[in-house]
Amino acid sequence: MSDMQVFRRLHHVCIVVWDLDAAVAYYQSVGIGPWHEYPSLRAYEGCELTVPDREAFFGLRYRYANLENFQIQLCCPSEGGSPQRRFLETKGEGVFHLGFTVGDCDAAEAQSRAGGMQPLMRGRLADRSGFTYFDTAERGAGVVLEIRASRMS
Repeated sequence: MSDMQVFRRLHHVCIVVWDLDAAVAYYQSVGIGPWHEYPSLRAYEGCELTVPDREAFFGLRYRYANLENFQIQLCCPSEGGSPQRRFLETKGEGVFHLGFTVGDCDAAEAQSRAGGMQPLMRGRLADRSGFTYFDTAERGAGVVLEIRASRMS
């Protein structure tokens, strides 16, 4: 895995919280913001999506703030079987994952799999943009590592 070039461009840090509005208010009180609502995850309906609980996935609520060098995301999981909800219930609020930008999700996922990493969740839109979360938190990383590629224009 030492030759892997996938995790080079940090895009965001995602923090799971119990109360999204309270977390946004706190971050704003210390000068972090403005905060924006994340686009609906329903875009993945009818697309390639492998998650433990589809309705729990669609129920995830996010806000994000763009800083100069990366993005902070706040995630409030709904009831159900999402990894984010399990993290919140077992560990409490905190950093759930680090998200890295890649040019090609499929190629980056293949390289990661070849290096021994296993996907935890993944989704692809019709243009092959999307995400893959890897099962890394308990395997030495301390957090989940994610790759993501934005929609093609």
